Amino acid sequence: MAAIKVEDLSHPPMDQLQGLEYCIHSSPSWMETIALGFQHYILALGTAVMIPSMLVPLMGGSDGDKVRVVQTLLFVEGINTLVQTLFGTRLPTVIGGSYAFMVPIMSIIHDPNLAMIEDPQLRFLSTMKAVQGALIVASSIQIILGFSQIWAICSRFFSPLGMVPVIALVGFGLFDRGFVLVGDCVEIGIPMLILFTVISQYLKNFHIRQQPILERFALLISTIVIWVYADLLTAVGAYKHRNQVTQHSCRTDRANLISSAPWIKIPYPLEWGAPTFNASHCFGMVAAVLVSLVESTGAYKAASRLASATPPPAHVLSRGIGWQGIGILLNGMFGTLTGSTVSVENVGLLGSTRIGSRRVIQVSAGFMIFFSMLGKFGALFASIPFPIFAAVYCVLFGLVASVGLSFLQFTNMNSMRNLFITGVALFLGLSVPEYFREYTSKAGHGPAHTRAGWFNDFLNTIFFSSPTVALIIAVFLDNTLEYKHSARDRGMPWWARFRAFKEDGRNSEFYSLPFNLDRFFPPS
Repeated sequence: MAAIKVEDLSHPPMDQLQGLEYCIHSSPSWMETIALGFQHYILALGTAVMIPSMLVPLMGGSDGDKVRVVQTLLFVEGINTLVQTLFGTRLPTVIGGSYAFMVPIMSIIHDPNLAMIEDPQLRFLSTMKAVQGALIVASSIQIILGFSQIWAICSRFFSPLGMVPVIALVGFGLFDRGFVLVGDCVEIGIPMLILFTVISQYLKNFHIRQQPILERFALLISTIVIWVYADLLTAVGAYKHRNQVTQHSCRTDRANLISSAPWIKIPYPLEWGAPTFNASHCFGMVAAVLVSLVESTGAYKAASRLASATPPPAHVLSRGIGWQGIGILLNGMFGTLTGSTVSVENVGLLGSTRIGSRRVIQVSAGFMIFFSMLGKFGALFASIPFPIFAAVYCVLFGLVASVGLSFLQFTNMNSMRNLFITGVALFLGLSVPEYFREYTSKAGHGPAHTRAGWFNDFLNTIFFSSPTVALIIAVFLDNTLEYKHSARDRGMPWWARFRAFKEDGRNSEFYSLPFNLDRFFPPS
């Protein structure tokens, strides 16, 4: 019997992910690009509708106010996505709303000075303007850290080993947006999960005109089928005698978006009035901006892998964070009730379709802007029941998490040091935020509960985020525990090639600015 070769037992590490149909700078035909862009737009609707639907009623807003916030959020998402793909990291990432801002925004909503306002509409407007002011001030943190290249300096302490828990928990940390919400309406959630998996994976080799149509458009196909199925269940009265939570999650006529939406409405800055500024509100929002920065850093690295690009150099990553800060400033100016971060689900869709094209994402940004102005048409798509999105999240969040785990190939996992760091960071990254969530649900406030509200908001926001907890633990351990003699085990020789823009020739191919702007902003 012939001796087994080592290369037959393992797979060599690869700088770029293989098997994608189109990478960051290549695109399918224009017809396919438009259809794929529309698919990314549909996926982005989940978060864009969910966040205002949760917050606006608590602020005293009406269904009409909710529709306006959804439209405004989509409009700003489109602008931020275009800006990020043109002048930021240039990765194919949708810049959407962020759940990281929920803690400080909820704190603003429950501010006694605002909660005591009796008129619901006045309370809504006053709360909206307070959130706007906090977002405008807090956005300066990302703008400064990004454009000053401070975040680029900080990223030099990141290794492949330290990034594994962060990127993995960008996906795994959103588990409460997955099957937990599918369970709110299993009648449509589970069929959606099964159908999407079957079409995207088991039928992916089925070609139409030599094109893998089912693999590329599995999300669109399964969403249309289950949406029609959900509409039929609603029409025949399947939920008449169910509780209100089930009816709200399952019925297709409960969102009240279409009836409340205007035919044409163009969002504009300060349409809710002049923002108000409060130091306590601003400080809590700063924590959310920092969380958004960490989560986006992990998502950018995952997106680079799924776009078959090299990891973004420190200069490019910091540039993207700076433009993301501008995006949060726009969130505050327009009044979107949330800040900006990379849409994790859309990053996962890059892998599911095996198309990491930048142009596809830019087309999706066009759909966001277009349908945000045509209120009735946008509201029609936005009325898709949320369990349909949650079912897709179960697949796409898991895919992003597995991309994070794939960075282990550049490290030595036969090292007890590396096993310790990876395991502890992953476990605490899940366990600590879960403790904060459980404590809050029982006590009505977070574990940090002092007389200083700004301090409470800051700590509770930081430790509600799985990727942020993982970053703190993994980077600290990785840079303090036997770090002098473990560079190779940590994967630093491989990582070092991508730290500087000019170290690898492929960087200019993937990350150079358009219109030859690198002449005026030379990369470091």
